[in-house]
Amino acid sequence: MSIFGWTVHGDGKKILPGAVVAPEERLSWPRTIGIGMQHVIAMFGATLLVPTLTGFPVNTTLLFSGLGTILFLVITRNKLPSYLGSSFAFIAPLTASQAHGIGAQIGGVFVTGLVLLLVGVIVKMAGKRVIDAVLPPAVTGSIVALIGLNLAPAATGNVQAQPLVAGVTLVSILLATVAGRGMVSRLGILIGVVIGWVFAALTGNLDPSAAQTIEEAAWIGFPTFHRPEFHASAILVTLPVLIVLIAENIGHVKAVSEMTRRDLDGLTGDALIADGLATTLAGGFGGSGTTTYAENIGVMAATKVYSTAAYWVAAATAIVLAFIPKFGALIFTIPTGVLGGATMVLYGLIGMLGIRIWQDNKVNFNNPVNLTAAAVALIAGIGNLSLQVGSITLEGIAWGSIGIIIGYPILKRLYITIGEGQQAKF
Repeated sequence: MSIFGWTVHGDGKKILPGAVVAPEERLSWPRTIGIGMQHVIAMFGATLLVPTLTGFPVNTTLLFSGLGTILFLVITRNKLPSYLGSSFAFIAPLTASQAHGIGAQIGGVFVTGLVLLLVGVIVKMAGKRVIDAVLPPAVTGSIVALIGLNLAPAATGNVQAQPLVAGVTLVSILLATVAGRGMVSRLGILIGVVIGWVFAALTGNLDPSAAQTIEEAAWIGFPTFHRPEFHASAILVTLPVLIVLIAENIGHVKAVSEMTRRDLDGLTGDALIADGLATTLAGGFGGSGTTTYAENIGVMAATKVYSTAAYWVAAATAIVLAFIPKFGALIFTIPTGVLGGATMVLYGLIGMLGIRIWQDNKVNFNNPVNLTAAAVALIAGIGNLSLQVGSITLEGIAWGSIGIIIGYPILKRLYITIGEGQQAKF
């Protein structure tokens, strides 16, 4: 099959009960375009929220989200449907390194993408088992959890700035996510942000200059680009995100394998290479790092359409929107309270994802190695332990992640050689 050689599924109009539209198939083009637009809507809330929270150019992030998706589809040879949107995991380190400026921030994104690319090459050559050996679930779960929980004070600070607006936003997100069905549930964060935004406008909590900012923005224009700068402290605080990106990419491959009833494990290395290249490209010009999107898995599950053609439509749509500055200006009028309500959920979800990794892999916390290593890493991350090494200041995410990656195998070896030996005497 050529890169654009999709075969039409059935009559191109309907899907029979129990059938699915495979990655190499498509429905009629009007239906494919409609489904592609659904993918754009599904990724909007999360992808645009990341630059909004970190101060990155929205249009630039959107551009590299679309370009990254195209790279992913090409590198995986149209066999693995996915949209690459902004990764929530970058919010914490980008916020932590905000004082260094956007050049240093995207420098961290750039380096993280390069390392992910290298990991993808290793996995493609050696197989997924190399990741399981270096980063067991006890370690990955701890790092993912501390990345999310590290930013808890930032979320509560935004809530305190506009508590009523934040409360309305938070309740709206929870109701849409829990009580909503289908796409309402999948778009819970976006729905909550819109409701909170409207409530802020009606109650006078919107920045008075918001309307003027939108009005002055041009309809057509180029995204804003930046050049990366490489600061060791910014890079070291960003690199732990690598763990999340690896987990998300592997999870995406597994999820699509299950839904399409195909063994796609052989594409794990390609997926990591593609995401690494997309993240490097974004970091090279001012966009936020990318990852495979669970929101779009929801669209596939609901529609039974796994056609990569729909993702080409979604990517093209994102690229077109990136050249509309008025759209970016609109996004930046989101009030502080709305961001606070949304991040109360988002940061917590990242933390809970780490716990889910422990649960799914049945990590045994009766084992003192798992228990103590995770405990210390979490406290370093949540308490944002900040210590200076020479001229470099390392914060909680870096200390917690580096500590458990280095400390876990040492503790495990000590436990096996000494601890179990002592137990055998009794």
